[in-house]
Amino acid sequence: MLKQFEEKMEKSYDSMMSDFLTIRAGRANPHVLDNVKVDYYGVATPVQQVGNISIPEARMIVIQPWESNLLKEIEKAILTSDIGITPTNDGTAIRLNFPELTEERRKDLAKDVKKRGEAAKVAVRNIRRDANDFLKKQNKAGELNDDQQKDYEDDVQKMTDKFVKKIDASVEAKSKEIMTV
Repeated sequence: MLKQFEEKMEKSYDSMMSDFLTIRAGRANPHVLDNVKVDYYGVATPVQQVGNISIPEARMIVIQPWESNLLKEIEKAILTSDIGITPTNDGTAIRLNFPELTEERRKDLAKDVKKRGEAAKVAVRNIRRDANDFLKKQNKAGELNDDQQKDYEDDVQKMTDKFVKKIDASVEAKSKEIMTV
């Protein structure tokens, strides 16, 4: 009965974790390109689908497009994205050099991680509210008695606590990763 709400909480957590992948922590990570779309013959296409992405060094990503005419489009897409890296076009590939993060930038990123974690916790709590509303309706309709409703509400609270702990642990780990020089 509560499986659907647990799945929604899991989706909120997964969404936060995929957001965390796009936050760079001083090392080159191809996931920073996840939201970069290239104009490929009039269609907004993920950069991963128009070229080969490699990480030759710890702080460099190289994008080699399968078609050389896409170099300018990839460069433009990266410049207009919010990843904060200026691409270098050498005529055959696009290079993204990730500079060392300053202490101030690390703190900003850690703050952003905490903010995204809070948003995920709010989403989980909203799902808890929806679950409790559902249980109240079931009780009013006579499908649950008061004791069953209370038991299910306790289960929902345990589920919520589990996901909030999971979110807090992930926020803590990501913040630590960002702050580690």
